[in-house]
Amino acid sequence: MMIEPEFWSDGSVWIGHSDHNEVGESLAEFALHKLKVKDWCFFQTSGSEGKRKWVGLTKESLLISARAVNMHFGVTERDHWLLALPIYHVGGFGVLARAFVSGSQVSKLEGKWHAAAFVQKCVDVGATLVSLVPTQVFDLVAAELRAPQSLRVVLVGGGAMSSEVEQAAKRLGWPLRRTYGMTETASQIASQTLEDGGEMEVLPIWDLRIDDEGVLTVRGEALAKGYASEEAGKWQWQPISAESGLRTRDRVELWTHGTRRLLRFRGRETGTLKILGELVYLGAIQERIEALMLQMSLHQGEAVVCDVPDARKEARLVLAVSGMPKTIAETLLASLNQELRAFEQVEQTMAVPMIPRSELGKVRLADLRTML
Repeated sequence: MMIEPEFWSDGSVWIGHSDHNEVGESLAEFALHKLKVKDWCFFQTSGSEGKRKWVGLTKESLLISARAVNMHFGVTERDHWLLALPIYHVGGFGVLARAFVSGSQVSKLEGKWHAAAFVQKCVDVGATLVSLVPTQVFDLVAAELRAPQSLRVVLVGGGAMSSEVEQAAKRLGWPLRRTYGMTETASQIASQTLEDGGEMEVLPIWDLRIDDEGVLTVRGEALAKGYASEEAGKWQWQPISAESGLRTRDRVELWTHGTRRLLRFRGRETGTLKILGELVYLGAIQERIEALMLQMSLHQGEAVVCDVPDARKEARLVLAVSGMPKTIAETLLASLNQELRAFEQVEQTMAVPMIPRSELGKVRLADLRTML
């Protein structure tokens, strides 16, 4: 489904959901008759932890974000977007909003994601812009696919991308630009610029603060209005204060360079745990896993680090693998542990039928932990 131009001013409530139409219908009724709102869009959060909830954004918030991103990357009516993300997530929906604001064309990648089909579609339509998630970039690198000449910017968001994957993609000609954002901010908070490959620059629509622990709070006109969640068959509403903003679970660094405000993402509170009293960052370990898989040419199968409870050490680490022979998984584990400190050591491999992921490729750690 694509969004027609009249959608932006028709007063409707739009529910972004891949299935369960009855949920969408009941949420729309709740928004219209209980919250008494119109021109809102609801997106189910795609994070790795927590219960299901829907983020409420106004259409104007989405357009404010779209204008800021377009200005940041010089998007005009001469551009052509290839939509390779589902529009029931804000990353895909944001592509349509940017195209609507700029007057640029949009083509849609049909069917399930396949790296080679994506590249061919880019060539066929002459795509200049595309938005991807890190798992898609990994697939392009693993298949050693070169970037089509028409592409001028590839926005990468929705999760952390390892430097090894990033550099490998750039060697294949992919013009990657790292982005940082979340559903609650209608897409991007900060992005790399076209002119350099340095840190991400904060978009001017955002007012950002960090506390003593480096945890980010964000305020701005594009911020979501709140969360809707369903409990015992009834919808609940949790507003987000426009005045105090949203305290995220993300740790970042903020600084200024001349007139530019820069941001570096450090990790999520939910990706931090203690083992024998020492802080362990799962994101950094996962980056090493992905780098090793590239070095070992492991293009099939998946491997994800996950913590499980441990009575003595608070937690222990397991390498969950899917579609990977046991001997190869053990070799990967041994290579990984050579690079980790003593308290970070991953104790064993465990085979699972599949790695539970969201539609955007994020690992659902709570589900994986239950499986393990």
